[in-house]
Amino acid sequence: MKISIITASFNSAGTITDTLQSVATQTYTDIEHIIVDGASQDATLQIVSRYGNVAKVLSEKDNGIYDAMNKGIRLASGSIVGILNSDDFYVDPFVIEQVMKLFENDSVDAVYGDLQYVDASNTAKVVRTWKAGTYNQRSFYNGWMPPHPTFFVRKSLYDRFGVFNLELRTAADYEIILRFLVKHQIKATYLPKIVVRMRTGGASNSSIKQRLKANREDRRAWEINGLHPTVFTLILKPLRKINQFIIK
Repeated sequence: MKISIITASFNSAGTITDTLQSVATQTYTDIEHIIVDGASQDATLQIVSRYGNVAKVLSEKDNGIYDAMNKGIRLASGSIVGILNSDDFYVDPFVIEQVMKLFENDSVDAVYGDLQYVDASNTAKVVRTWKAGTYNQRSFYNGWMPPHPTFFVRKSLYDRFGVFNLELRTAADYEIILRFLVKHQIKATYLPKIVVRMRTGGASNSSIKQRLKANREDRRAWEINGLHPTVFTLILKPLRKINQFIIK
């Protein structure tokens, strides 16, 4: 069973080596690594060219990271799709093997795990840990969501339920997981381990202004799907991050 890993990049020469290396060293061998590059002006593509395991490379201007992800999904030939950004990397060589083992159960539609945020310049330094935990029907209403870089999905779900909504600039990952898990009630299985390490510094969390904008987009994600959060849902979502600084 083939898995397609999609990496969106733009001027990522400083970080993409870790991403590429973490995929290249996986023990699971039936991997299609797709790089969707936004016409980088640095050495990103030269670095990518050194990795013979990269199956497909597309480099052209895009309409942001979610547009790049959608392009990657369209190019994917694997039955499972995972998305690994160009400043993220898998924690060890066994991640994909463990993920794919869970997909051997035909009733499993998606697999997700835990994530660690690490210092941008020193990736051995853990800043916070996002332990997703198991999912139930009320989880999203209580401010929960799984870390998107750890979220692996059957390709058929993108075909049936659609790809990333480009109306959203920072919350399209939240919206698509909400759409899959809550609106369409797909079956997701939790892999209780750190799957991905992510460098700190995200667009939706860089300032109070950006956090408020992200909160508005989160609310829009519910509206788009005809769903109704509780009074506390969107308050609890950022508050859940406090515990991530306690767990290391």
